Amino acid sequence: MLRELHIRNFAIIDELHLQLEEGFNILTGETGAGKSILIDAVDLILGSRADLSTIRAGESRALIEGMFTLTEAEQAARAALLAQEELLGERPDTLWVSRELRADGRSVARVNGIVVSCALLGAVAEGLVDIHGQSEHLSLLRVREQLNFLDRFAGLMELRSRVAQAVRRLQQLRRELQRLRTGERERIQRIETLHYQVQEISESSPKPGEIQELAAERVRLANAEQLASLSAQLLLLWEEGVEETETPAVLDLLGESQREMSALVRVDATLSPEAERLSNAVYQIEDLARDLRAYADGIEFSPRRLQRTEDRLVLLRQLLRKYGDTLGEVLAYAERARQTILELESSDARLAELGTEEEQLRKAVARLAVELSERRRNAAQELAAGVERELADLQMAEAHFGVAFRLTEAATGLRLTPPQPAARCITALGAAGFESGAVQQVAFDTTGMDQVEFLIESNVGEGLRSVIRSASGGEMSRLMLALKTVLSRADQTSSLIFDEIDQGIGGRVAVVAGAKLWRLTVAPTGGLAHQVLCITHLPQIAAFGDVHFGVRKEVVAGRTITRIERLEHEARLQELTQMLGTAEDSVWRGAHEILAQAARLKQEVIAA
Repeated sequence: MLRELHIRNFAIIDELHLQLEEGFNILTGETGAGKSILIDAVDLILGSRADLSTIRAGESRALIEGMFTLTEAEQAARAALLAQEELLGERPDTLWVSRELRADGRSVARVNGIVVSCALLGAVAEGLVDIHGQSEHLSLLRVREQLNFLDRFAGLMELRSRVAQAVRRLQQLRRELQRLRTGERERIQRIETLHYQVQEISESSPKPGEIQELAAERVRLANAEQLASLSAQLLLLWEEGVEETETPAVLDLLGESQREMSALVRVDATLSPEAERLSNAVYQIEDLARDLRAYADGIEFSPRRLQRTEDRLVLLRQLLRKYGDTLGEVLAYAERARQTILELESSDARLAELGTEEEQLRKAVARLAVELSERRRNAAQELAAGVERELADLQMAEAHFGVAFRLTEAATGLRLTPPQPAARCITALGAAGFESGAVQQVAFDTTGMDQVEFLIESNVGEGLRSVIRSASGGEMSRLMLALKTVLSRADQTSSLIFDEIDQGIGGRVAVVAGAKLWRLTVAPTGGLAHQVLCITHLPQIAAFGDVHFGVRKEVVAGRTITRIERLEHEARLQELTQMLGTAEDSVWRGAHEILAQAARLKQEVIAA
């Protein structure tokens, strides 16, 4: 709940610090004093769009800061988001949120002192405060929210969660089926392409390192004559010598060198190592000569083989351009392609499997959605009866309340067996107002298949119509109060703000309205149900406040400013007297009586 509100340089407020209590907080004051500005400030820290024109004239920035104390449920609902965004505060049960508006056009949002986006601020603050008044920000009058209230009233959130989980699984299956079905042509083309690529690589039979080997062979084949000539010349020098120049063979000279070295060793044995080294050298030259002769014998001058080598190199390099930087990568690509072919060719079986699973899951979702819809209709009758009882207390005894249920036909929807009416209205007396036509395949989402809307008949003979369009200002105020009273046990919002919801209400109805607003703060089992903040012009409602704040407008140094003070005892009586119209003794006694009457009614509720 909202415990503290600090406002600086916002509209006509220069500096204001408000400490709210847990129960029924009343704000009163003359029109234009700044009461509704407080609501606008709260709206900003809940994440609403900023209006820079609200910065106090002559100032460069405005600041609104609020401190909330969180219930265990509110802590649990925000724990994951706060932890994920690293916004955890010093205490888990305390949340600080703020908005700073700057004249240069910037708006800065903070959660627990950390700058965040306005969207994130809204996500964190969502559900902390519900603001009700004569504006569009009425959660009970948003059609989507009416379904949420009905489900919470009926205790259906667990069943609805199961429906949502099953629907999300069904949607996931359908997306996968759609992907497989729409990609059938591409799948076939892909399989054909991969088969061609695998065949191309397989027929080429590349081997890692083959390109380097072929490149070396091409060099040998292209230079076969030169290699043979050079090899023969070397062998001639080593083994036969050159007759023209009378040059002896190298091996003959080395043999003569060995004989001379042996003679030296016989004279000086210390030269034995050198003699051994010479012998080794001779053996190496002899081995080299044998290897060179074998090389020379293997030299082949074959233009046909050279062409085959060239062609093979061209083929392998084409594979490199298509499938990888090395032949090893080319072979790996072929293996991956084979696996992909297997997967793609097995998608027919996967398609059939998913189709069967989708049909089974669609039947399961349909069963859950029908169950949810039936329980909603049962709860709607109880809700309608409760609202009509509350309206009777508020002098709208002739009013009737209903809940419209509509189904929409959809070709891809859930199959209903048997078909169900396209629309029906549930009142305190049961189902009524069936429209012609039935739905066999119904549209659905994570909330089920129902489109729900609250209806009201304010005057006899008018018929049930949407509450958004049919009720007058005063009737809307009483309807809102009736709904809030009935739904209070389903409403999980800790803080409820009513901004002049009493328009069109007066006399004895005001006393009843005040009592009902106060009862919103009392849980059926005792203790606190909601914190309620109410801006009112009616003393009968103000008298029920657990704490009463007076809002005043003053002119200081030529500037209008707003002041707020907590009213106690005589100050509160004086405020109620002014709200009654005059300061005569009879009116003063009337203020006393209003307070006493409210105290008695509150005590009766507590005692009961």
